[in-house]
Amino acid sequence: MFAKNCRLRYNERMAVFLSSSEEETFRWAEEYAKTLRPGDTVLLEGEMGAGKTAVAKGIAKGLGILEEVTSPTYAYINSYEGRLFHFDCYRIESERQAEELGFSDYFDLGGICLIEWSENIAGLLPEHVKRVTLKKRGETAREIQY
Repeated sequence: MFAKNCRLRYNERMAVFLSSSEEETFRWAEEYAKTLRPGDTVLLEGEMGAGKTAVAKGIAKGLGILEEVTSPTYAYINSYEGRLFHFDCYRIESERQAEELGFSDYFDLGGICLIEWSENIAGLLPEHVKRVTLKKRGETAREIQY
């Protein structure tokens, strides 16, 4: 799935990719997009500045989406071509608020849902989700668990 010098390792349940730059993180996400199927929900986990939006941009490119991907911090959800839905739940205060905003409706549209700060809507998430966890390992270095 990844190029020859990709610094990839596996543990019992997940793979780990070691990225040394935002560009490498983006390219990893482009390739990861090829593993996704309509209806998948992916939780993007990591602290602020860990690279979650860079991963969302790479996934969009990997899916062939031409629109510019931006963080949905104030919009809560950005939709791209009706195939990719990017959620930012950082400012969501309750599952009820998310439900009133129609978040759970997106899980049934057949697109791919990328969710940042998913812990704020945990009770609304589909039963089966995928996780991508980003950990800062330096100024631009990231450990990506998936």
